[in-house]
Amino acid sequence: MTTISGMVGGNALIFTPHGRDATIAELLLRQAGIAAGICRNIADLEEGLGEGTSFAVVTEEALRSADLRGIAARLRAQPEWSDIAFIVLTRRGGGSERDPGMARVSDLLGNVTFLERPFHPRTFISVARAALKGRQRQYEARARMEELREGEERLRTALLAGHLGSWEFDVATGVLAASEAFKSFFGRSADEDLDYRSVLTAIHVEDRPRFLNAVRECMETEADISVEYRVVWPDGSIHWAEARARLAHGRRQRGRARLVGVASDITERKLVEEHLRNLNETLEDRIAERTSELKRAHEAVLAEIAHRERAEEQLRQAQKMEMIGQLTGGVAHDFNNLLMAILGNLDLLRKQVTADERTERLITSAQQGAQRGAALTQRLLAFARRQDLAVRPGSLIDLVNGMADLLRRSVEAQVELRIDLPETLPAALVDMNQLELALLNLVVNSRDAMPNGGILSITADQAEVTEATPEDDLPAGAYVRLIVSDTGHGMDAETLEKATEPFFSTKELGKGTGLGLSMIHGLARQLNGALRLSSRIGCGTRAELWLPVSSGVAEPRVVETEMPADQEPSPKISVLVVDDDALIAMSTVAMLEDLGHHVIEANSGTHALQILRDGAAVDLLITDYAMPGMTGGQLAEAARELRPDLPILLATGYAELPSASAGIDLPRLAKPYHQDRLAAEIRRVLRSRPA
Repeated sequence: MTTISGMVGGNALIFTPHGRDATIAELLLRQAGIAAGICRNIADLEEGLGEGTSFAVVTEEALRSADLRGIAARLRAQPEWSDIAFIVLTRRGGGSERDPGMARVSDLLGNVTFLERPFHPRTFISVARAALKGRQRQYEARARMEELREGEERLRTALLAGHLGSWEFDVATGVLAASEAFKSFFGRSADEDLDYRSVLTAIHVEDRPRFLNAVRECMETEADISVEYRVVWPDGSIHWAEARARLAHGRRQRGRARLVGVASDITERKLVEEHLRNLNETLEDRIAERTSELKRAHEAVLAEIAHRERAEEQLRQAQKMEMIGQLTGGVAHDFNNLLMAILGNLDLLRKQVTADERTERLITSAQQGAQRGAALTQRLLAFARRQDLAVRPGSLIDLVNGMADLLRRSVEAQVELRIDLPETLPAALVDMNQLELALLNLVVNSRDAMPNGGILSITADQAEVTEATPEDDLPAGAYVRLIVSDTGHGMDAETLEKATEPFFSTKELGKGTGLGLSMIHGLARQLNGALRLSSRIGCGTRAELWLPVSSGVAEPRVVETEMPADQEPSPKISVLVVDDDALIAMSTVAMLEDLGHHVIEANSGTHALQILRDGAAVDLLITDYAMPGMTGGQLAEAARELRPDLPILLATGYAELPSASAGIDLPRLAKPYHQDRLAAEIRRVLRSRPA
């Protein structure tokens, strides 16, 4: 039990002084991965409320008789971004709607969620996580506010550097807000008031109509203001000023128009211009330099605004694609498990039913449908960057040359395929099988973009990135590029922007999944590279696949072959199968038993370890990777401590597996798999174990 006394902060605070509520709440939060501390009294709770506190859990009865004035004062003193949430545990029939006392508490505390007891632990954890996510969004808001303050500071620096004064005029209220520099241009000190009427009065009588006409034109046409005028200072001296402004509409107050702009003292420039007219032309450079300085400063203002807008849009797009990727990866993983059960049972069904043409045709159709589903999940995993890759140094030249015949057969007769490769290229870190699929996808896309014929070109070269690129987060370094270009109908800017989004396609219904380019984009990102597309309507499309250069030598591709089951005897062994999904476990056990093996089934890593500790005869451990409580990787480590020589095979539909550098290098069996693939992997694992 963790108590809080004299300590400020902590992720969550618990103040439930009666019974076992505090212990239970802390236990549930800890199981959910949320750190929490228990407050012994109301003073501890008040002291603990700070910026580091995520939320507080309190009971209704603890608040009824407590003096909440200190807590209310602490909450009122929160920064503008902060709103600490309170989860109030009420008794049945309580809450703010039925209990006026709790309504008072709700008003004092502000951000309150009432949770009626008794409650299910999942409900409590869900409410706690919602409060934690809300607090995290507040922290994000704080970060954004700090960025805005930094931007404002940069803006002030730019104004000072450019000798500019800022001003803002509210058209509806007539209120003028002016900086110290702006006041100085009218001969006023920093502590003197300067309203809009005083500004008009100070403008020279001959220049006042020109200034008013510029303001009126801006209000009517929303055109930017750029006007020069003379200013009569209180001491009677004449000075020149230049004002630049634009009309801004407030987002929160609809219809409220404001003139926002900058001004500068151009008296010196005007004097120079007058001397030039009367004396000589030798001062032209000085005038140009001063004008350029003012223009550049006017542009640390507009460029800063444009940069901020672009950054916000890029952030929104990145967050959207990351959310879609996480959702897609999870769906593909679950779909792989379902396909695993379907394909496994179809394999066994083919052996069990009486062979006739109609039954054989139905089973074959079902298997083909399931295999198409498996191919679709691989594309989904590629987009989500969660597919299992076999990355090693490879030659792009060898890959393209090896696919040349296939690529020529994949294009129409009226399409001319040109392959132009250099003699040598550095090796790239790639998965050659996945890269072949990516190249084939690009070639087919280019072919479909030229229904009336054209030229399809495949080239490769080496490129260098000197600094990280913000558009695709490509790190600085050496890369090789695989380039596929065509002379097809091309894409407009809007289509090009959406081209790599999942399920977006310009093809007719049924002629494309919309996952081809998104799969290639996901593969490139997973290989620490990038996919860059450029296109124009009527001018074709160019796709560049950037892949990081490897320091190693390209490895020759080895195509593994398996002896047919009837030619290679498969020893009958005892297999321990571990999978938390009963449907998958049942299918795997059935396939293994059909192969003649003795099977022991476990539904968790803990259960499997107990079987091994009990001394059961096990020749091979086959375990799913993604399991709650204990993953297949963790189970493998624990099993190796009990039986160091035990062969282990990891089955997964996901890519997040432990690498060899993490201390575990295990053979993997990708889901979904057929019975013959399962048998082949078992033979391979048994052959590789120590004699």
